[in-house]
Amino acid sequence: MVRIVEWSAQKPQSKVVTKFLERSAFPEEAEKAAAEVLAAIRKDGDKAVAQYVAKFEGAKLTQKKFRVTDAELAAAEAQVPAALKKAVKDAYTRVMKFSKASLKQPWTMATPKGGTAGEFYSPMDRVGVYVPGGTAPLASTSVMTVTLAKAAGVKEIVACTPAGPTGTPNPVLLYALKLAGATEVYRVGGIQAIGLMAFGTKSVKKVQKIVGPGNAFVTAAKRQVYGYVGIDQVAGPSEIAVLADGTVSAKWVAADLLSQAEHGSGWEKSLLVTQDAKFAEEVKQEMFAQTETLSRKALIQRVFDRDGVLFCVTPTLAEGLELVNRFAPEHFEIMCKDALKLMKGVRAAGAVFAGAWTPESAGDFVAGPSHVLPTGGAANMFNGLTPDDFRRRHSYVAFTQGDLAQTKSTIEAFAQVEGLDAHGRAASIRFE
Repeated sequence: MVRIVEWSAQKPQSKVVTKFLERSAFPEEAEKAAAEVLAAIRKDGDKAVAQYVAKFEGAKLTQKKFRVTDAELAAAEAQVPAALKKAVKDAYTRVMKFSKASLKQPWTMATPKGGTAGEFYSPMDRVGVYVPGGTAPLASTSVMTVTLAKAAGVKEIVACTPAGPTGTPNPVLLYALKLAGATEVYRVGGIQAIGLMAFGTKSVKKVQKIVGPGNAFVTAAKRQVYGYVGIDQVAGPSEIAVLADGTVSAKWVAADLLSQAEHGSGWEKSLLVTQDAKFAEEVKQEMFAQTETLSRKALIQRVFDRDGVLFCVTPTLAEGLELVNRFAPEHFEIMCKDALKLMKGVRAAGAVFAGAWTPESAGDFVAGPSHVLPTGGAANMFNGLTPDDFRRRHSYVAFTQGDLAQTKSTIEAFAQVEGLDAHGRAASIRFE
């Protein structure tokens, strides 16, 4: 079912819209399974990893077989057609260029009495990347994660991906991992991959941070290992919102809405917001027509059946933008004549795609920014993955004697209030 409903910021009490905006990132089933598997891996290490790879992925692997060998990576590369290699290289080049341009630079400022203060950055030593490979082998995710870590200067980049019953990951995915800069690749997926990277085992050294998208079970696992390692964000099923004024073809808008509905979990969400009810009806009919031509139409139908597609007609585009901000989508397309102007009003969105010639799929595969983005409303509080997520920020202060003399009384005052005598003495003793 695809509903077309009216919505206004002045009267936002629509039950249909409210239900659509609500998303649960932590299904109880996933939380329980993650806790069980992670506990077993902490206790039994490689043995537990192998057990759950067999149970959930169908491959019987010993710990010596977890890692994809250099010979296997070379063989995978030989299997990839030249046209696909060219596409992967194009994406890698663009993402690397964007990543290097986006890196925050160290900075300094002068203190009042001749010293300096500022910030500088250092790359993490060892990070983990999760690349989904279940309903679809996401070769693009290899580029959209590993490349950023490489741009940040990380020396050890561990990648985990499910390989299914054969134990052989998709060759294009492996080629993309190698090109992007992964230094270790493991044929382990799901919760067990998160546990392997977070806790480490005899065969695999633990990482400092885990990034990358995944299903509800991977998401639950990442949340539960937070603290043992850093994580990028908590993410769930894919979603898209499109704000359209009717100046962009209904066929194009329908195609863009379907691009996220086909991911496969059945819990994806596609939201169209427009001030034109007639245009909304045109897009609806186009979605149905195009779905019949797609290879994953059965998966898309699940999204329809679960009310994962909603069209909202608002009095104005400004009110439409307010609704999108409340939705806080992973992907937000502004398919309007004044897209860049309207973009200034965005408050919550993982990534924004402005103008008729910027489909969300350009961001998924090649445009430059990472496609690892917050979902489920998390764009209200999380950002998309950046190279700086793979670096540590260090603040520094280099006072002169004059700076410390100027601030000594303030230090002593706080030390007295907080009952921390040694804090105060650490400043005053230098002037005795």
